[in-house]
Amino acid sequence: MAEAVALAAARQPFAMATVVWRRAPSSGHVGSKAVIRADGSMRGWLGGACAGPTVLEQAGEAMADGRPRLLFLGRPDELEARAGEGIVTVPMACESEGAMEVYLEPVLPRPQVVVMGRSPAVRTLASLTADIGWDVTVIDDAGDLATVVVDGATAVVVATQGRDDDLALDAALGTDAGYIGLVASIKRAASTFELLRGRGVTDDDLARVHAPAGLDLGAVENAEIAVAVLAELVARRAAGQLRTLGATAPERTVAIDPVCGMSVHVEDAKHHVRRDGVDHWFCSAGCKAAFAS
Repeated sequence: MAEAVALAAARQPFAMATVVWRRAPSSGHVGSKAVIRADGSMRGWLGGACAGPTVLEQAGEAMADGRPRLLFLGRPDELEARAGEGIVTVPMACESEGAMEVYLEPVLPRPQVVVMGRSPAVRTLASLTADIGWDVTVIDDAGDLATVVVDGATAVVVATQGRDDDLALDAALGTDAGYIGLVASIKRAASTFELLRGRGVTDDDLARVHAPAGLDLGAVENAEIAVAVLAELVARRAAGQLRTLGATAPERTVAIDPVCGMSVHVEDAKHHVRRDGVDHWFCSAGCKAAFAS
């Protein structure tokens, strides 16, 4: 649990896996937990080797689509009866009579808005962002951006009102922010862009900056600019932007055990037979022996 808290604080995606039911002799017990990171590494204990590859594979899919799922791991002859909407059925190793259900819950970074500046618009944007359940951080200086974890689910909004707009944008462009916006008039935005070009900032980099930030709501008060900015960010989020998948799990070759039907990671498999020019990998010594006989 401490590791899960640390990952969430660092805005790293992960999946929490919990055993919610088991049948002996499964080595996993109700309440056993594991944290699976986006790179495919696992910390914790769910049971023996039978559950490992499938849980890792399903955890990756849960982090990709953001939907939790229930895994049933049991004998091949009981999978059909357990199948249902939202349930993934997986055969356990053939030599095991045990079974278990594992609940997989993806934990993904919430959208985050980092606002630079101090004005009624900044205060209102921070308040509205928190009201819709997003993370928000307000900073007053471009140098403070280095203290914030910025990722693809982060929107950096520069609302410095002409005070060091160029420095704030330069700092924002050095991050992986999924959105960078400048609260400014078209004329002031163009002037700021020219300053940055003079320092070697490319047009491709400047294309990341949305200026003026926010939907065009016409002539509005300073505090109401926040509504326009947040409306744009919500629209982008709904369109699939302002999201992060974190690290990409390394490509792994998956084989199907020809005896029990279980998924086996070839790189980790310790039981292998080559027959008639075809390679076969097994989840256990028992399946390998059954195949050989």
